Amino acid sequence: MVDLRLYALLDPERAGGHDLAALGREVVAGGATLVQLRDKHGSTRRLIDETRAIKAALASSGVPVLVNDRVDVALAAGADGVHVGQDDMPAAEARRLLGPSAVIGLSVKTPAQAETAPLDALDYVCVGGVFVTTSKDNVAAPIGIAGLKKLLATFRARAPKFPVGAIAGIDETNAGEVVSAGADGVAVISALSLAPDPAGAARRLRVIIDRSLGARSAL
Repeated sequence: MVDLRLYALLDPERAGGHDLAALGREVVAGGATLVQLRDKHGSTRRLIDETRAIKAALASSGVPVLVNDRVDVALAAGADGVHVGQDDMPAAEARRLLGPSAVIGLSVKTPAQAETAPLDALDYVCVGGVFVTTSKDNVAAPIGIAGLKKLLATFRARAPKFPVGAIAGIDETNAGEVVSAGADGVAVISALSLAPDPAGAARRLRVIIDRSLGARSAL
């Protein structure tokens, strides 16, 4: 089962001047459990090169490297899987192309999407945006903790142990609240990549996340 506790998204537009492969190495050293390349504007060749560089940097870590949206890039670069949105290639098609061992995730924003997400083709979902974020142009208002709980309840009713992460605007000030609300982990960009010490930021977030997961399991 995929480990969503600290899902680090690497975006060249939000990398804080860091080389993406080096940034990936730092956040994994601090405790990131899953890494995604999210490059919305790069050429296909650049995305393949970026993916291969991140994969090489993390080869000894065992942490999976996914590509946002681009199944073709994941195939060409040997990524461990993809994360797709509602308007991207359907998860079932991505699964057919990438095979049974690939990690495939899906973005979910509404109750209707939560009800119809093809869980049999997926390894996890990320729900949100939970809070306001500057790393993506979101037209919809943040769902907040109440909206997060509603979507989580839908997934728990369908598959009680299916991995569900949360995304958007999550940092050290609110990660604990998100996990306490029921998320299995958090997807983070700026709170890691724009920190003066990304490894240290990842380490602090992991402490918060693991503590909140432990408190939740003790209930």
